Amino acid sequence: MSFDLFMQYLTNGISLGSLYALIAIGYTMVYGILRLINFAHGEIFMMSLYFAFYGVALFALPWYITFVVAILMTALLGMTVERAAYKPLRHSPRITIMVSAIGASFFLQNLAVVIFGGRPKAFPTVPLFTQVIRIGNISMQALTLYIPVATVALLVGLHFLIHKTKTGLGMRAVSKDHDTARLMGVNVDRTITITFAIGSILAAFGGIMWGMKFPQIVPTMGLIPGLKCFIAAVVGGIGNISGAVLGGFILGIGEIMLVAFLPGLTGYRDAFAFVLLIVILLVKPTGLMGEKTAEKV
Repeated sequence: MSFDLFMQYLTNGISLGSLYALIAIGYTMVYGILRLINFAHGEIFMMSLYFAFYGVALFALPWYITFVVAILMTALLGMTVERAAYKPLRHSPRITIMVSAIGASFFLQNLAVVIFGGRPKAFPTVPLFTQVIRIGNISMQALTLYIPVATVALLVGLHFLIHKTKTGLGMRAVSKDHDTARLMGVNVDRTITITFAIGSILAAFGGIMWGMKFPQIVPTMGLIPGLKCFIAAVVGGIGNISGAVLGGFILGIGEIMLVAFLPGLTGYRDAFAFVLLIVILLVKPTGLMGEKTAEKV
């Protein structure tokens, strides 16, 4: 394999890994705050694409306005899911909350089928992102470069929010202990809602860029990316934002390189994520950047 071809594959892997990282952060943030897996996160990602699609196709809004509206609607959807499916069960056994999360996932998926129909739809193309850029002998869509740049910008903003703002301080306090945080004056309910909103916003950014990169949307499309991003969060260390980002890049680059070096295994590309998960759990059950914590009963 030539150096130019290797760099082509590496660029594509970084781009895909950036998308996985954005979506994986939503899983890891919710787990860090509530110690539960938001199984509806993949469907929230899916709904963001439909919000953007109909903003352009039905209301004929400019793409930049549509994308902002879609992101805000996705944040509202994430907060609604938290209020409806998780908040009433906050003091219930873990298994009850997990069943509610799975139910919310199937509900959103089937709701999308009823409202939007089951036929695949073509996500709108934006000429700004589809133009071809050449760097030396490497050719790529502009979107392939914009995705990592946007991901880095969002991660910097998230880091600032968590470590430099009062809201972020509250989130870190709640992640340690709900009762102690409440005694210190932190509004736990509002902090949890904000966490869901931020995770949904990142999922919406990832979803919109995913739609432009893979321009076909169906109501069931959130399943596989959702599972892969959950795996990325576990590989990196569930509950650790940096770990989720690392896991996303490992998964994205690994998938692309598998196809590049072993083209005969292209059909097993999706299986790579599950094999990686098994290996990581056998070698380091807490994930690459995870830490052992005492399990709360």
